[in-house]
Amino acid sequence: MNLFDVYPVNDINIVRASGSDVFDNNGIQYLDMYGGHAVISIGHTHPYWVKAIETQLEQIAFYSNSIKIPLQQELAEKLGRISGKNNYQLFLCNSGAEANENAIKLASFYNNKKKVISFSGAFHGRTSLAVAATDNASISAPVNETENIIFLPFNDEESLEQCFEQHKNEISSVIIEAIQGVGGIKIASESFLKKIRTLCDKYNAIFIADEVQCGYGRTGKFYALDHTGIDADIYTMAKGMGNGFPIGAIIISPKIPSKHFMLGTTFGGNHLACAAAIAVLDVIENEGLIHNAATIGSYLLKELAAIEDLKNVRGKGLMIGFEATNNLKDLRKKLLSDGKIFTGAASPDVVRLLPSLALNKADADHFLSSLKNAIHQLTKEQQKVNTPVNL
Repeated sequence: MNLFDVYPVNDINIVRASGSDVFDNNGIQYLDMYGGHAVISIGHTHPYWVKAIETQLEQIAFYSNSIKIPLQQELAEKLGRISGKNNYQLFLCNSGAEANENAIKLASFYNNKKKVISFSGAFHGRTSLAVAATDNASISAPVNETENIIFLPFNDEESLEQCFEQHKNEISSVIIEAIQGVGGIKIASESFLKKIRTLCDKYNAIFIADEVQCGYGRTGKFYALDHTGIDADIYTMAKGMGNGFPIGAIIISPKIPSKHFMLGTTFGGNHLACAAAIAVLDVIENEGLIHNAATIGSYLLKELAAIEDLKNVRGKGLMIGFEATNNLKDLRKKLLSDGKIFTGAASPDVVRLLPSLALNKADADHFLSSLKNAIHQLTKEQQKVNTPVNL
């Protein structure tokens, strides 16, 4: 049997990892500036996290949600305190797509409405409702098509107001990433996010903050929406929550009542997943990783903006995107092949950085030095190609 071919992959076999470094089967060391797609929040194989999972595994790995699981309440209390959302309610699942799926569904249960507003460039997952709210027709099958999703231009307050006025009693929820990840590290303006809050309040719609990629401390605040000082009704999260152990969640405003069997999950909130997630929060708090993300992120943004061959440098904390001039289209390949550095892409031309929140200044400087060297080498290669041959 062969694997179903779903991604183009680099011919690299990573067999070991520690902190911000990963190692292939030949012993070659790489700096991970991509964090496995923003998943590695506290660093690869953090010893505290490893020990927590090992200890739990020796006790019990799984039982269904038909019994009381005290680890779930411990996780809820810790998440509420560290995030500043103590009065919210926690529902645990397994992935970001599941989190967004349940958030949209719960909003519709709450107000008995059907229409969902999403935005150009959005990515919310690959399951039924989540992919319908994702602005990428190529990953949405005919069975996912629905008239209940309305796409609007990102950061366009006028279009948003007009849509609410047109569909006054139909809008169930608005779902938005405060910083779009797959969409290209595009930052929602504070006034736009506040407009969403105002209109949701006015028309009894639910504000869903998709924090799957931009949340969990990545931007220098626990949630990216926290930079605005406003609250969403539902926050969705996953990637950095387990540092590689699959877990997702939504936290739900106290105004939304629970009801038995409204939501449900088999694996969500299992013993191992909760142990991993609790360990992640412990490390984030004890090692000051949110502050570190803000500090190292600001340093990287400043240094990147000073490189003349880069353009449109943007982001917050350790969620950073930039573009390169035309002659540097192979920059990511060069960084990987010569610099031994993993980076990500977003949209066709954007280099995306999503390293561990524990990234230190030495590793940041190593990346910057390698980046400048890659730019220099690519520029020289381009000049050779463009130099006429004298006969």
